[in-house]
Amino acid sequence: MAVYRKILYVLLFGGSLATLLSFYFYMWKSIPSTIMVKAGVEQELNINIPASGRLYRDAVEASGQAKNPLENKSIEIDFSAPVTVRANQIDTYKLQVKLFGVIPLKDVDVEVIQDVRLKPAGIPIGIYVKTQGVLVVGIGEFEGEDGQTCHPAKYILKAGDYILEMNDEKITGKKQLIEKISHLEGQEVVFKVRRGDAVFEVMLKPQMNQTGEYKVGIWVRDNAQGVGTMTYIDERGCFGALGHGINDVDTSTLMMLGSGTLYHTEIIGITRGSNGSPGELTGFIEYDDRNVMGSITENTPRGIFGFCSAETASETRYDYLPIGLKQEIEKGPAQIICSLGEGTEAYDVEIIDINLDNDNINRGIVLKITDEKLLCATGGIVQGMSGSPIIQNGKIIGAVTHVLVQDSTRGYGIFIESMLTH
Repeated sequence: MAVYRKILYVLLFGGSLATLLSFYFYMWKSIPSTIMVKAGVEQELNINIPASGRLYRDAVEASGQAKNPLENKSIEIDFSAPVTVRANQIDTYKLQVKLFGVIPLKDVDVEVIQDVRLKPAGIPIGIYVKTQGVLVVGIGEFEGEDGQTCHPAKYILKAGDYILEMNDEKITGKKQLIEKISHLEGQEVVFKVRRGDAVFEVMLKPQMNQTGEYKVGIWVRDNAQGVGTMTYIDERGCFGALGHGINDVDTSTLMMLGSGTLYHTEIIGITRGSNGSPGELTGFIEYDDRNVMGSITENTPRGIFGFCSAETASETRYDYLPIGLKQEIEKGPAQIICSLGEGTEAYDVEIIDINLDNDNINRGIVLKITDEKLLCATGGIVQGMSGSPIIQNGKIIGAVTHVLVQDSTRGYGIFIESMLTH
């Protein structure tokens, strides 16, 4: 009997511990690691958990607390009830949250951002980007002039490397690289290479192949093209688009941007999506100076960004809207704006989940297409719709980023605040 009693105690203890850990994790997930608030605007935080926090820094007012605390002082915030917060200037703060006011739960960064208004675009864009240097997409081998297998770059370069310079001369494209290697006639070359955050030099010796050409045994790429959707234009003429970065198709790494251009594009076809098979918007892009919409200055995990022409800004049919921060988003009806080829239009969707603290910044919003017209035309979310702005309660809250492969009617979105802090 004593043995069974011990086993029962162990099971009870284990079950209780698992319950407590699950509760703690649920509370931890209920508070985002970063909370953004708009400068000069009163906002309500309705986290509704049995926890309190200490907010450090000045110029912050919280309802029920002393206003304008002195620098380096802190104020207490009770999250078991709605809290009204007002930040008077753009700054960053630290919030230490404790469960029941005792158990350390999470350190939260509070960022005060400018209260901006954005014009939702939803227009299709043709994208052309040049890499910084040339991107190595593969390492190979070839048959040398003596019939032996040659692989000069093996163990020296790797897929994902960027060749920035060759013998102290800047490399701007693959054609230039090939010509320079050919003209050296087998002399050793020094490449300046970027691999991740590291920049270093390597030396290798080109070898002659069966046709008498000097090669180093690498495949390279220096540009990428595609179709997407512009998310917003701000009052300065800056745009954000896609809601995710442009990755190389072979290495799956974020492409290092040398330069980029936006072009007008015409949607000429739609491949409907279905469960297990994502669809696609097919666009026709004429890479001509007359069709330029703007320039791309940044390619980041949160989207592509740059400046658009005044003509492009004036052609968008929607007015400027306030932004909706993630704590303002509600489950329920919303709209996305996109184009299927005959101008932009708003389509009904439903926000079915809000991931306040998702590690994947491109999947903070989970949505489902409910608009019958859009479902009939596309089957749901398709490639090319990335960047379509999401509107709820008269505010722009995010952008569509991905489709669920197993359910084309559902997909993900990025919070607009994440795009604004790129």
